[in-house]
Amino acid sequence: MKRMATALLLAATLAGPSCQPSPDAKPPASDSALLAEREARLDSALSRPDTGKSREKPIARWLLPKKLREISGLALTPDGRLFAHDDEVGRVFEIDYRRGAIVKDFLLGPLVRADFEGITVAGGSVYLLSSNGKLYEFKEGADRERVAYHVIDTGLGRQCEFEGVAFETASNSLLLACKNVWSKTLQGSLVIYRWKLGAGSQPQAAPLTVPLARVIGANRWRSLHPSDITIDPLSGNYVLVASVERALIELTPGGGVVFARPLPGHHSHAEGVAITKDHLLLISDEGRAQQAAIALYRWP
Repeated sequence: MKRMATALLLAATLAGPSCQPSPDAKPPASDSALLAEREARLDSALSRPDTGKSREKPIARWLLPKKLREISGLALTPDGRLFAHDDEVGRVFEIDYRRGAIVKDFLLGPLVRADFEGITVAGGSVYLLSSNGKLYEFKEGADRERVAYHVIDTGLGRQCEFEGVAFETASNSLLLACKNVWSKTLQGSLVIYRWKLGAGSQPQAAPLTVPLARVIGANRWRSLHPSDITIDPLSGNYVLVASVERALIELTPGGGVVFARPLPGHHSHAEGVAITKDHLLLISDEGRAQQAAIALYRWP
């Protein structure tokens, strides 16, 4: 396991009694045994009956190292691997979310700096989204590799500040979630643009807009600022997190509100979300008030 011995993540909670290891704690002599034990405990927790209340607490929570302090979006590959990225540098990490380990990381070379706010995988390519609506397209790299990339300017930076991207197979489109809406005609709505792949510079479909009042409902949020978006692999619905409001929202592709409620657990700065095919909700927290982390919950 080449780098695994130095890339184990600390377990704040793992399918059992909570523990808070020191950031300087050393892994046991056998990393392989520890990883196998972690996965077995996770499988054991998931095999227990779902009481409903069990969805409010994480099954596992991985504390991330300093190099992932500014973790932002999350994305799953078609074969179920988890990608995460840095907020300011074009650097992608593969994280073993079931066992708590960093598998590899690679860079957009030689060094790319931007306000990166989302990541997704589509059609054999990886896409990073910057807040001004630019898409950075590239192929997955090997560990520590620097990969070539090209930039697609959607031209939508004047409409929104973007934070979150997901790939919708049904429409062959990237879903671009607006955190802050600049366009006067769209203000007062939750806005998601669909950027159809392969359309080049052709006009894109009108954005999906849902009145904020309808989304917020009885919640006490004054507004809504999505920080990431993903797609439920079972229903095809859109699931968003909003860091400022500490909110979790599910919408149908047509804009129907399935639910809007507070995030489960305790999240100081929820920046990323992903849903696995084996019914796990993954939420990443940037390291501001506390150490950066990824939490795993039952889903739905």
